[in-house]
Amino acid sequence: MSRIGKAPIPIPDKVSVTLDGLSVTVKGPKGELSRVLPDGVTISQEGSTLQVNPASDSRRSRERHGLSRTLVANMVTGVHEGFTRKLEIVGVGYRASVQGKKLVVSAGYSHPVEMVPPEGVSFAVENNTTVLVSGADKEVVGNEAAKVRAIRPPEPYKGKGIKYEGEKILRKAGKTGKK
Repeated sequence: MSRIGKAPIPIPDKVSVTLDGLSVTVKGPKGELSRVLPDGVTISQEGSTLQVNPASDSRRSRERHGLSRTLVANMVTGVHEGFTRKLEIVGVGYRASVQGKKLVVSAGYSHPVEMVPPEGVSFAVENNTTVLVSGADKEVVGNEAAKVRAIRPPEPYKGKGIKYEGEKILRKAGKTGKK
């Protein structure tokens, strides 16, 4: 049995959970998320906790046990606290700003790159070089952060580009020149 899957999921005070077979809907102060869990698991609510169990002892059920528990736990955390990814922009003249809901990034191209956030995701910019991507759905927040990073991934020689906060960039030496 999965160690992760065995752990119960605590439900905070301001969060409500609705179960309908394998369909799970979670409502909280940051929004509402719903998901259909994969076959092979069962979910039950006992007081203020959720418990995910494998439906049988088959390999398929055991594989999906921990995954399903983590997906539901991320939904509960997302509607209660939300998720945030922080990106840093490194480079002379590289900067970002928010115009309305759009994120506008100047990253060395001949034109600024504009990104419109999907429903439930918001962009914020601190001091022109730090971008915050936040929302309730961890998967969508991570995908949007990856799209922002893909505008100009960090390069290994000078380290210029857009990187996650705390990301280590493997640096290369470059050319040595003539002797």
